[in-house]
Amino acid sequence: MYNTHFGFVELPFSIVPNSRFLFLSQRHKEAIYHLQAGLGNGGGFAMLTGEVGTGKTTVARAMLKALDSKTQTGLILNPTFSNIELLEAICDEFAITYEPHSSLKVLASSIQRFLLDSYAQGRQTLLVIDEAQHLSAEVLEQLRLLTNLETESQKLLKVLLIGQPELQHKLQMPQLRQLAQRITGRYHLLPLSIDEATKYIQFRLQLAGGQAELFNAKSLKLIGQETLGIPRLINLVCDGALKRAFSLGESTPSYETVHFACHDVMSLQYSFQRNPSTRKANKITRTSALIVSALMGLSLAWVSVQFLPALIQPSVQHFVESQYPEKPNVSIEEEVFGQDFQALLAMSADLPTAISELYKVWGYHASVLDGLCLPNEQGMFQCEEKSGSLDQVAKANFPIVLTLELAGKKSYAVLYHLSSDKVQLLVGGERIELDKTDLNAIWHGEYHLIWQRLWFNTLKPGMSGHHVASLDYQLSEILDQPLATSDVYGAELKRKVELFQRWQGLDVDGIAGKKTLQRLELLSQEYSPKLTQTEKEV
Repeated sequence: MYNTHFGFVELPFSIVPNSRFLFLSQRHKEAIYHLQAGLGNGGGFAMLTGEVGTGKTTVARAMLKALDSKTQTGLILNPTFSNIELLEAICDEFAITYEPHSSLKVLASSIQRFLLDSYAQGRQTLLVIDEAQHLSAEVLEQLRLLTNLETESQKLLKVLLIGQPELQHKLQMPQLRQLAQRITGRYHLLPLSIDEATKYIQFRLQLAGGQAELFNAKSLKLIGQETLGIPRLINLVCDGALKRAFSLGESTPSYETVHFACHDVMSLQYSFQRNPSTRKANKITRTSALIVSALMGLSLAWVSVQFLPALIQPSVQHFVESQYPEKPNVSIEEEVFGQDFQALLAMSADLPTAISELYKVWGYHASVLDGLCLPNEQGMFQCEEKSGSLDQVAKANFPIVLTLELAGKKSYAVLYHLSSDKVQLLVGGERIELDKTDLNAIWHGEYHLIWQRLWFNTLKPGMSGHHVASLDYQLSEILDQPLATSDVYGAELKRKVELFQRWQGLDVDGIAGKKTLQRLELLSQEYSPKLTQTEKEV
């Protein structure tokens, strides 16, 4: 349709997977590292989760492409199997012959003979199951039983499960605890940052034969923001913008055209963010309500001041004090923040809901248990209640859930963005901007934090494997030390752990226990959502 108009040799933003357009962001590369390590020597299961459209299949394809000829792979898509159907599908993938209507025992025996023969010929076997969240607990347990076949050093069948966040929730079921304990590599794939989304768009434009700068910087930033960095949605928006630009005869898509495409695509998507026109309408409604309730009877000049972008102006408190000195039954606090803002806070009095909103910022759909912020030894994320100052929060640089108190009532908001003098909150489904001084009037230091877990058990000298190698990798990065030459927890890794513990003010024992690992995890969330943005992203 628009290929000739923009000089493309093929469609740059088709949602059909195409290996030519394989774009590996730093997040995708990190996911591949974790999964490859988890499926290395001794590993049986690895798991990759992420929201719809974040690029899980891209990661899987990149992994499969990098395998050597000694590894044979089977790929199962959209599984909704019974136990027998699963085993039949595995047989079909690896060309294992079986009689129609074979029993579960016969099928399992056929697969085991195949695995033993493959091992004798020096071949490894990897089974990849996409959309694995659809597998029942019974079928997942059958998979675990298949991986029981092993030598002294490795599993004969290795399995990579790919699915939406519901897969992680399913593995927390009591009947699947044995399977959960066997997952030696796991990764939750976050959406692209604005900077990564820009590179992604320009990469696809150039690869399709077009100009990398076809979209201007303002449009690229809008696409990254409105799509939340989800590659599939980026493709839909860019394709829609190019179609509209072609129909309007634009030589390059204008900002207005991109804005229209964002609205057209994102209005059909479930998200904590509303589309731009809705946010604008809501902002005007909120500001108007604030004017009517707090500033009725003032001059037109003062009304115009209230329509500035910030919802709450620094001078409001002084104005209220001077204009309403004889209203002892109404607190200054209530007048400063206005009835509309108080109404939003009243809608946000439930902590689990606020924590679930925080998970959305991480690109993760939280379960009911996740929202309760309870200890979970097998969970993909760690949730913890903390207290501190805004400066300490800024240093950690993670979005958090704040516990707010206004007029004696508690409420909760996600601290989403932080600048030198402003904060952005997600409150009651709206994004609100406040001065830091106004926030400090209703926040007294209590907050909830989540982060992605990297390790699940204490690591000690003498141990080996993927988790030890990952520990050495993260410590070496942070301490600027050379990587170890093996995955054994030896004297050199013990020295790094002790150095890290001494730096962090922890007990120095050379053992990577819970406190040490948690502190290292918090410092290793390189690709997590951030409170602050670099100049390149702004």
